[in-house]
Amino acid sequence: MDPIDYYNKYAANVFESTVELDTEDTIREFLDLLEEGDTILDLGCGSGRDSRIFYDLGYDVTPLDGAEEMCRLAEVHTGLDVLQMTYEEMEFDGAFDGVWAYQSLIHIPKEELPGIFKRIAKALEEDGIFFLSMKLGDSDGFRGERYFNAFSEKELCSLLEADGYFKVEKEWVAKDTRANHPDSRFIHLLARKK
Repeated sequence: MDPIDYYNKYAANVFESTVELDTEDTIREFLDLLEEGDTILDLGCGSGRDSRIFYDLGYDVTPLDGAEEMCRLAEVHTGLDVLQMTYEEMEFDGAFDGVWAYQSLIHIPKEELPGIFKRIAKALEEDGIFFLSMKLGDSDGFRGERYFNAFSEKELCSLLEADGYFKVEKEWVAKDTRANHPDSRFIHLLARKK
């Protein structure tokens, strides 16, 4: 199933299972590289959980999601306008100081990621910060109704830096914050636009 169709179909369940997840430690790592009031694109905002935190902390946040139903729920949760568009439709030009992609690119086939990274780089100001969170592993493909990608740390860093748009400044592996996925791990990267 197409990921957007999946998230439209199961929007209420996804919202309930993610809106209360604790991402604040990871958010702090990202915000330490930004200035208060900076512009942030919350890429694949889902429930709007992180957008709301950014907004409450005084950042100028733009939530974006491809699934209409997720956008609707995120607008109710955050009180913010949410852009409904796919990653491939993004046409921003130096509009953001930071881009936040918390587990939002995990359904994109690996061969399509360089094109999306290029769009993200274009959306960022010079020296802008890109936070990326992807599944740690060595297999990818369909599990149930959705495709999932997975990476080693080396593979993900190499892919992100391959086209010369980004330089990884920090990487770390973290446990999945969902209680029903105790064995899952995610690679977190902080990269700066070159």
